[in-house]
Amino acid sequence: MAERSFSRWTLIWCLMLASWDSIANSLKQQPIAQSARKPNLIFILTDDQDLHMGSLSYMPLLKQHMGGYPKFVSQGFNDAYLPIWLQEAGYDTYYVGKLFNAQSTSNYDKPHAAGWTGSDFLLDPYTYEYYNAIFQRNKDPPTSYQGEYSTDVMAQKAFGFLDDAIEADRPFFLTIAPTAPHSNVHFNNNTAEQSMPRPAPRHRSLFQDTRVPRTPNFNPDVSSGASWILTLAKQNQSNLDYNDEWYRNRLRALQAVDEMIGGVVDRLERAHMLQNTYLFFSTDNGYSIGQHRRQPGKQCAFEEDINIPLIVRGPGVPEGHLTEIVTSHIDLAPTFLSLAGVADAQIAQYELDGSVIPFHLLDSLHSEQTWPQEHVNVEMWGIIMSEGEHGFVLYPNHTYKALRVIGDGYDLLYTVWCSNEHELYDMTKDPWQMDNIYVERTRSDNLAMPAAGFNDRPSSAASLASTEQILSSINVTTTLSHLLSRLDALLLVLKTCQMDECRYPWSALHPAGSVHSLRDALDSRFDEFYRTRPKVQYERCERGYFPASEGAMWDGSMSFRSMEHEVWIDP
Repeated sequence: MAERSFSRWTLIWCLMLASWDSIANSLKQQPIAQSARKPNLIFILTDDQDLHMGSLSYMPLLKQHMGGYPKFVSQGFNDAYLPIWLQEAGYDTYYVGKLFNAQSTSNYDKPHAAGWTGSDFLLDPYTYEYYNAIFQRNKDPPTSYQGEYSTDVMAQKAFGFLDDAIEADRPFFLTIAPTAPHSNVHFNNNTAEQSMPRPAPRHRSLFQDTRVPRTPNFNPDVSSGASWILTLAKQNQSNLDYNDEWYRNRLRALQAVDEMIGGVVDRLERAHMLQNTYLFFSTDNGYSIGQHRRQPGKQCAFEEDINIPLIVRGPGVPEGHLTEIVTSHIDLAPTFLSLAGVADAQIAQYELDGSVIPFHLLDSLHSEQTWPQEHVNVEMWGIIMSEGEHGFVLYPNHTYKALRVIGDGYDLLYTVWCSNEHELYDMTKDPWQMDNIYVERTRSDNLAMPAAGFNDRPSSAASLASTEQILSSINVTTTLSHLLSRLDALLLVLKTCQMDECRYPWSALHPAGSVHSLRDALDSRFDEFYRTRPKVQYERCERGYFPASEGAMWDGSMSFRSMEHEVWIDP
């Protein structure tokens, strides 16, 4: 288990493009420093790092101290995104490592990524090769580092940019994005060959007796989940041994990242800049090895895949604190801008979906009451490929919408698959997500629609049993059907939300402002309103995002105030 003591750092458990947190004791918070100089910002982002398998416990220096590129360009974001806005706020900006998937040796200059004072990007198809990476610095041609360890090369590049930033004596933003502990990926004749993460030679013999934590959802005797996950066979001993070695190599690959973090902090201390620098540590998504019988991989809505670490150190951040507020990666850009002194009105002009994380409230027992978010939506389209020699299998129909809702007395995961199977987990009672309380039964009149190009459909779809169930964990009297009607409506808003709708989805449903949480929405006055809202469902499984196949879409006419009959007037 990950230790819950992070000296001089605050830990936020982040839900996938997502986050939520567990509370712990905190030291007295100091007021955010008011300095004539703007604070520096450093963001360290790993790739595929887990939280629930305890990888943070194997990064002592961290604990001691703290869609693809063509699509990005085609939608115009290269002219309007975070580094450009930070430069407008007076910051030098630097980036080392992976910026995008599909940023490659053939398109890195079509155009160059804008907004960086200095950059050194990893390029496909060599991004995930630990000993054969290609970097591309500023406007220079790409350079191969064959035979050199990618994370160590990246560390030296990061230290160089940090030295440049210190010498320039201006506020700076530095992102360091190593690919560890992602699997090693080698392209051979346009075929991706995935293998275990590869550590630096000095770390290859570490953790010889370490195994994947044997949690209750690890390789269970009875299958769990839905869709293709429900069909997975129990892993045999040779499979388990192989996956344990995969896990050990992930931990070993993280050691060079940990050393790099130590080097960053040492340089800041020597320059007397540590106390005016915010350091953020996170990862792009979580990871699973053996949970729910899965081979190494990601991209599901289970907690191992979406619940990730966000660790913050800086002026005014309470030391050693763990918080319950719900945040996600979309909150990072507005948070960085706010810390850089950008006015709220200006941040609003950027039309972001996220919110500024309230570090000044993190040591308050009332912070959850003043933080508007209790939700994170998760989604995926297409197919999925597990990793490793036991997992090189393509599973179709891996398309779903999911919702995590965490509030006072409730903690839920709700998932709707493109097969129209459903999952609902009450994580106050079932933190390992083994008991799907959305009851499954065969209904011949509710078969799933044909998939896009696939014939291996499940023989039946999930449907709600007629017997209603009481969910006592929510601490209000409600039935399963009433709960699901609220979750469906919330997910309906979030699946296409923008800006305020993403931050305040209950306000989209109840514009009069009387509903701010799931608990509020469960008031029996709203039963008929929610019963008549469209349900989240799919017409068919697709290999990508095709709105026509995704059922009803939210619009303002579906809100509570728009109902014509006076019984719907929100008090």
